[in-house]
Amino acid sequence: MMKVKRILLICFLTVLFFGNDRLSAQNRVLNDGVVRILAIGNSFSEDAIEQNLYELAQAGKKKIVIGNLYIGGAPLSLHVKNAKGDLAAYRYRKIALDGQMSEKLNEKLSDALLDEPWDYISFQQASPLSGDYNSYAKDLPLLYDYVTKHVEFPETKYILHQTWAYQNGSTHEGFVKYNRSQENMYRAIVNTSKEVFNWGNFDLLIPCGTAIQNARSSFVGDNFTRDGYHLNLNYGRFVAACTWYESLFKEPIIENTFLPLKVSYIEGQIAKQAAHKALSSPYEITVLKDFQLMN
Repeated sequence: MMKVKRILLICFLTVLFFGNDRLSAQNRVLNDGVVRILAIGNSFSEDAIEQNLYELAQAGKKKIVIGNLYIGGAPLSLHVKNAKGDLAAYRYRKIALDGQMSEKLNEKLSDALLDEPWDYISFQQASPLSGDYNSYAKDLPLLYDYVTKHVEFPETKYILHQTWAYQNGSTHEGFVKYNRSQENMYRAIVNTSKEVFNWGNFDLLIPCGTAIQNARSSFVGDNFTRDGYHLNLNYGRFVAACTWYESLFKEPIIENTFLPLKVSYIEGQIAKQAAHKALSSPYEITVLKDFQLMN
């Protein structure tokens, strides 16, 4: 009996020692000064985080790793299906600490969740459903539950990515849902994102939808997309990246010096102001009065 007690005591102490050591190792990894973000998304996450965000972080002397689990047009319901079936369905793109992008085809969600000690994991709905609260209520809790049970670190935080309304005149079939009105779509998006964020499951709301709408109030007008719904490759994408930067790092984007080569100084100022104002008022448009055409 004494021998058994000694063995149990040794086992207990071993688990205690190595368990604490493992927790310490996790904390060291998560506190190494690198911000690691993973988006479970589609082409709208591609628009938002695969260009400019790394460079903004670099200019702000931040270390960042950016992952994007990409399926074009993927709604939350498809991500749930992939999770339940553990399907190798994703193009997994990652921008490493050195700024180099890699892509792995046929990646599983379960594997990507363990690829890095993610500080943040982002969720978003497909753009036609981005203003449909019921579509979030049906599928997001299932996906959220799966992710939180499969991440390695309890310190991981969660993001709700608020996407943007289509350009007026867009031919996207999903625009019919909003009577082909940008105003209707934007209002549905912000109302839905507000309700979903208020569930309390998310640490950050990234208000790209409002940032783009703010930018549209400038003299550039309703020209922030390249096809009626995907962002303009230059100043459109820069608005979204600026919004992500200020959301993640809690630093005014207007103080960041980075400007993409194909974005003019004034376009860059519009982008930064639009993003900054969206962080202050994520559910309401702020007209950029300093960037109006003179009569």
